[in-house]
Amino acid sequence: MGRMAAAPHPETWLKVTPHGLCCAPGGFFIDPTRAVDRAFVTHAHSDHARPGHRAVAASPATLALMRARMGEGAFQESQPLAWGERVRMGEVTVWLEPAGHVLGSAQVAMEYRGSRAVVSGDYKRHPDPTCDPFVPVPCDVFVTEATFALPVFRHPEPDEEIARLLASVRLFPERTHVVGCYSLGKTQRLIALLRRAGWDGPIWLHGALAPMCAVYEAQGVALGDLRPATVAAKAALAGAIVLAPPGAIADRWARRLADPVVGLASGWMRVRQRAKSRGVELPLVISDHADWDELNATLDEVGAPEVWVTHGREEALIHAAAQRGIHGRALRLVGYGDEDDGEAEAG
Repeated sequence: MGRMAAAPHPETWLKVTPHGLCCAPGGFFIDPTRAVDRAFVTHAHSDHARPGHRAVAASPATLALMRARMGEGAFQESQPLAWGERVRMGEVTVWLEPAGHVLGSAQVAMEYRGSRAVVSGDYKRHPDPTCDPFVPVPCDVFVTEATFALPVFRHPEPDEEIARLLASVRLFPERTHVVGCYSLGKTQRLIALLRRAGWDGPIWLHGALAPMCAVYEAQGVALGDLRPATVAAKAALAGAIVLAPPGAIADRWARRLADPVVGLASGWMRVRQRAKSRGVELPLVISDHADWDELNATLDEVGAPEVWVTHGREEALIHAAAQRGIHGRALRLVGYGDEDDGEAEAG
């Protein structure tokens, strides 16, 4: 979408501040890293959704997940927005479109005096049965992540990785398969993929994963028979699939399982040394972020003449974009990709 002659460039109204990206004429921040008066939040992961804001606008699912994670301190006021529902903030029209990252994850689209910018938050392009798919929005500036912005990162089909897990379960029926996965997004996606692959038996959960699964089910995402792994007898977990936070798969919690096969579901499992260093016997390359090809294809789809990169491998993506005539800029926003509980490691 080309800018009209009189349209102000987004760099004049979308500013990097110590709190994060600020839309000055709209009077709000996007995914601010410190408490602010008014925030638009793309999704409920802890590096994008911080507690203490006075007012938060987000998708209904993101607001529900934030409440579950943060309790009363999540925000004072909330404004749920349906996909494509336009609101006026100061002089700016704002709406949300799906980002395909986790349940409720959104892109924030903004129009100001004929100029349009889209902040994508984190996103992926592979279909995910637990969230709405990414919708490309034509714009003048596209603000993107670059978590896996290197040519080495080309994610396989998730169903193929699930098939590898199930093949290992058949091969070692006496062992427990314990898979590390982040509590919000990855856990529920793995469950849904296992169900789609025909695994209709119980899936056992570390206690830390249960609350987010409950929110997903309350939002209409069916996950089937889930049981707490902590109360199960060791013998009952032979041949079972257990999901746990990445930090739990190598500690004493996992050692109580029946000769466990340790897996980890992450885009980082493409790097063999990462899997080896964490003692992962069954690395599963299942990512909730776009890979190298998807990032580049997305830049072409949205057609923005300029791309701003929030965090990740900025240099490679900016170089690849420049070769296609797209101007790139590294924002180097502090605080993203530094999620707690191994979230960054479980990309």
